[in-house]
Amino acid sequence: MIRQFALLLAAFLFFSPAVAQVPAAPPPADVRVALDTGAGRIVIAVHVAKAPVTAANFLRYVDQKRLDGTLFYRGVGTADYGFVQGGAQNDPKRILPPIAHEPTTQTGLTHDDGALSMARYAPGSATGDFFIVLGKMPGMDAHPEAQGDNQGFAVFAHVVEGMEVVKAILALPKSPTMGEGVMKGQMLEQPVKILTARRIP
Repeated sequence: MIRQFALLLAAFLFFSPAVAQVPAAPPPADVRVALDTGAGRIVIAVHVAKAPVTAANFLRYVDQKRLDGTLFYRGVGTADYGFVQGGAQNDPKRILPPIAHEPTTQTGLTHDDGALSMARYAPGSATGDFFIVLGKMPGMDAHPEAQGDNQGFAVFAHVVEGMEVVKAILALPKSPTMGEGVMKGQMLEQPVKILTARRIP
């Protein structure tokens, strides 16, 4: 009887269709956002899968229209190397609570040409200001072996269209007197307005 049951079970398993394997869900695709500025359009790909915390923060600013009317106000470097900075400038009517820091050692992203990264003071203090890199600036990545604040800045997106606009902003005249501390001499004499920031369907 036991032998017959075993044979019956074996036959059932043999002729039963294989259990369907549920494929793993693909990682979320990058979200494209258009920054329409007074100097032209910049289109970015926001890496929601690689930098989920930082990307979600930036998209909250976009979806709540908190970047509309803000400025690109800082430019560091010349020609094809440096960065431009923009965003909420700690405006209490615009900023959201600070977010956890996502270092490049965690995301696998790096400060290469066209990277967008969050401006911050201490790790975990980033809110609504960001910068766009021209050229390669690996010194801004996290370097755990270094002394002091070695967490770097959090990359979350890359420019896919409009790098000529970023270069044009970087080339604008800087005020010799505006800005405090290290930012003195880096502030644009005539900041460039971010007219709108919107997701691209």
